[in-house]
This record gives sequence, C-alpha cells and structure tokens, in this order.
Amino acid sequence: MTDSVTPEPAGHQNIDTSVPHSARIWNYWLGGKDNYPVDEQAGDAYTAVFPGIVTIARSSRAFLRRNITYLVSEAGIRQFLDVGTGLPTAQNTHEVAQRIAPEARIVYVDNDPMVLGHARALLYSTREGATAYIDSDVTDPDRILAAAAKTLDFQQPTALILSNILGHVADHDQARSIVTGLMEALPSGSYLSINDGSRGIDPVFEQAQDAYNSSGAVPYNLRTPDEITAFFDGLELVEPGVVSVTQWRPEPGSTAPEVIAEHGGLARKP
Repeated sequence: MTDSVTPEPAGHQNIDTSVPHSARIWNYWLGGKDNYPVDEQAGDAYTAVFPGIVTIARSSRAFLRRNITYLVSEAGIRQFLDVGTGLPTAQNTHEVAQRIAPEARIVYVDNDPMVLGHARALLYSTREGATAYIDSDVTDPDRILAAAAKTLDFQQPTALILSNILGHVADHDQARSIVTGLMEALPSGSYLSINDGSRGIDPVFEQAQDAYNSSGAVPYNLRTPDEITAFFDGLELVEPGVVSVTQWRPEPGSTAPEVIAEHGGLARKP
C-alpha cells in the first residue's frame, strides 16, 4: 500500500457547464461555491417547488458524520471506501475519521471532472494515515476495488460508504448487484453505510424530483424505505436500522427530529 495515490483519469475531463450536475447542485445547497450558474438556476428552481431539499442535503451530511464517528469510535474501523463522494465541503469523510483516528485511510471515488479538479483537497491527509482519489463510476465496481487496493488493505475491516449515489442507478436490481459486489470484496467485520432520497414520505419532494429528472439533468431515482433496506440484505443492521436520516442516532440533547424523505442505515458484515 502507499500513502498517496495520484488521481486516475478516466478520459472524461471536460466539464459541461451547460447542463446542471447533481454534485454541483448538492454543493450549492450545502452552501459551497463549487458550482456554475446553470447549477444555481436548477437548484433555485428545485427549492422554489420544495424548499425542504436544503434540509435534506444538510441532514444527509450530518447523518454521514454521525455514521463515521460511530464507525471510528465504537466499531474501530480505520479504512473507508467512499463511493460517489461529491465535491469537498465541510466535514468530509477523512476529516471526521482522521480527527478521531489519525491513522485512518480513506479512498474517495467519483466520476465528476470537478471532483477530480478538487482532488488535492480530498487527498490532504494526516501523516499517520492516507487518502486517495479514484476517478471512476459506481457502475464499475471491479475497477473501483482494484484501484482502492493500492491504498486500502482488504484483509482488514473496511467501511463502504454510498451516500446519495445509488439513486443514479435507475434499475434497482443493478443497484443491489453493485452493493453486493463491493461488499463481497470486503472481509467480515466490514460495514456498509447507505443513505438516499426516499419515496412515499413527502409528495412535494417527489414532485420536485420528478420535475428535475425530466429537465434534462442526470436523473436521480427515489426509492422507498423498503427498497433502501433491501440493500442491507445479509448484513447486521446497527440500531435503529434504516430510518429517516434525522432519526439515526441524533446528537444527545437535540430536539425531537422530524421525519424527512431521506433514509439511511449502517450495517455490519458478519
């Protein structure tokens, strides 16, 4: 293994600024600056129909932070494979993990040229640990695993993070196959963290998402909580299971969390 990995190009480095991109819109909703006018316009059009999307975006990020904190502090995980990482914002996976365990090793995966352009920020690591970035698509798990093995030791427990990425795989069976293939490569004691937008919770959210999908942007497919739960088949769910992300181990003393249309969970491979 190495302490750093040069980002691997996949031959698609041109950034199309004429079409909104979900990673850049998500960055915009999180308060980031790494987006274009077309992304801001799409994001504003979305929030005009459903202002709650900003809450979903920020609650999703908070869920991921609590997941990582649990994995490092309670489960003893020191390796992370974060697929579909998106653009760097506050409290990225390596920042949360290495703050607790400086020796943690993190591999990020995304296929957005803008994310590749920000790989330096993602590759910034503690001296004790390591971070790397792979330019690849979630639908190519074999490539992901081969490249990640240069930084991660797949003989050791590893946390696979799929945060708001499986919605880009339209076919549910294909999405489940991707998850299964990635988890099969990880040893017993590894973990799977998933959160995605959910259907059947908020009809206004569904209306906004359906309109976005028909706009010409790369579509994102909402799934029911049961469909999201199915991704964890064969694994041991950590309490409280698959729930609205606001209800997954909220911070002590926080107000009673509202249910939002974003569900997620964390599970251990036996």
